[in-house]
Amino acid sequence: MNLLLVEDDPSMRSTLERALSRRGVGVQGCGDGRQALALWRAQPPDVVVLDLSLPGLDGLQVLEQARGLGLATPVLILTARGTVGDRVLGLNSGADDYLPKPFDLDELEARLRALVRRKAGAAPAAGQAPVAAGALRYDRDSGAIYLRDQVLELTPREAALLQALMLRPGHAVSKERLFELVFPGEGDVQYEAIEVVVYRLRKKLVHTGTSLMTLRGLGYLLKVE
Repeated sequence: MNLLLVEDDPSMRSTLERALSRRGVGVQGCGDGRQALALWRAQPPDVVVLDLSLPGLDGLQVLEQARGLGLATPVLILTARGTVGDRVLGLNSGADDYLPKPFDLDELEARLRALVRRKAGAAPAAGQAPVAAGALRYDRDSGAIYLRDQVLELTPREAALLQALMLRPGHAVSKERLFELVFPGEGDVQYEAIEVVVYRLRKKLVHTGTSLMTLRGLGYLLKVE
């Protein structure tokens, strides 16, 4: 089981990383909301443990944006904000389970393994069917994009842009919308930065049977050649 642990308390994060690693869980930890979303998109884990109080993007924003990108990884919210209202808000935002602090490590592990088993045994949802374009295939359950049978090596920003275009086949996606998805919550980034990501992605799409077109006044479109 590979786990993305998103916890802004360094001591708590380090303790959980060590404890879960000893139990055979592969743990990748981070303490920032934007970094968490980037890691999640780049290498989708089997399960995510997500704190709500995070710098950058808070936990609910991370969760909502991940679900908006089609990332269906099971999520367990782990937080000191344990009121019923917070729990309902988290579950309505797309979380699969909720465990308030303080918690028992055995219970945490049991819940995580139950989430992974449930995901493995569930029938694919109709809305999560893979999306194909040329030789590319976007697995919406894992978030990975494949070139034939190999995972296409993309940066998190390139992956976010390509995912958005593959979900709108034959339609232009505005530069404004792509900027929101590629640079979520990053108000200090220049608007033209999206063009750099487009330029780099274009080079990686050579020999994939697709090309990235610029439509003046409309945005960008993924064309199947």
